[in-house]
Amino acid sequence: MEINRKNEKLKALGNTTEYQMDYAPEVLEFFANQHTENDYWVRFNCPEFTTLCPITGQPDFAEIRISYIPDQKMVESKSLKLYLFSFRNHGGFHEDNVNTIMKDLIKLMEPKYIEVLGLFVPRGGISIYPYANYGKPGTKYEKMAEHRMLSHDMM
Repeated sequence: MEINRKNEKLKALGNTTEYQMDYAPEVLEFFANQHTENDYWVRFNCPEFTTLCPITGQPDFAEIRISYIPDQKMVESKSLKLYLFSFRNHGGFHEDNVNTIMKDLIKLMEPKYIEVLGLFVPRGGISIYPYANYGKPGTKYEKMAEHRMLSHDMM
């Protein structure tokens, strides 16, 4: 089966890369899920995520793991890369960054389920691993999110 993607109107994919120098949710793009009848996982790992401490301005490094079950829309990976890069000069606490990423992706895609984990490199001898999740209200995914949150072991 050949899928026609010409009507997707994607701006980042296949064009010259323009990096944003501060938080830029507007660079996120989506495309249509071609398998809405299936539940399946999509996972992204960003092992080179960087952001700035909002107090000291010092860099923070992390691996960001994003897992989701799509509904009608899916995030385009190059736009996701550009979006995550836009945090490079953005000041935000680890927990804030993880929740912001999740909320921006919910706004973009309206997924059935999504979770975001930040594995931040230790600073001052302490590692911080914030985790946030969401399940579409009124569905089995909302119950799944509650179960995964209550039983989450952070690794």
